[in-house]
Amino acid sequence: MKEKPTNELDELLKNARPKDLDTYLKKNREYMADDKKAFYYYFKDVLDEKNIKLKDVYSFAGISESYGGQIIRMEKHSANRDTIIKLCIAGHFSWDEMNRALKLYGYNELYSKNTRDACIITAVNSRVFDFAKIDDMLTEQGLDRLYKE
Repeated sequence: MKEKPTNELDELLKNARPKDLDTYLKKNREYMADDKKAFYYYFKDVLDEKNIKLKDVYSFAGISESYGGQIIRMEKHSANRDTIIKLCIAGHFSWDEMNRALKLYGYNELYSKNTRDACIITAVNSRVFDFAKIDDMLTEQGLDRLYKE
């Protein structure tokens, strides 16, 4: 996928009318995100920047490589937002990176007014990527763990 800053595309759309949409889409098709590929490429790009291998992410998140691969490639859609959160934590994603991944996957971003999300945000911002420690934080607040028993 070629890159063009989103703010440039936003400017083009700011004064666009419905009759302009076809022209906009034709001129900018190469910059548009494919819903399925966008998540996969973004996830892989973040891992590549951090020099983390996908197989290590699957292992650390406690997800089999075959199932994890299907989720990452969006061949299977995970009905559980926590699965994407666990993959992001295993990949040492920042809060912004995790929010973008969640959004690309079709889930709500981590929300600071949600107590459980606030615990996860605090852990990630403190670079706590240990699931046991995160689960301890969650249970101390009376919240569901990422790893359910």
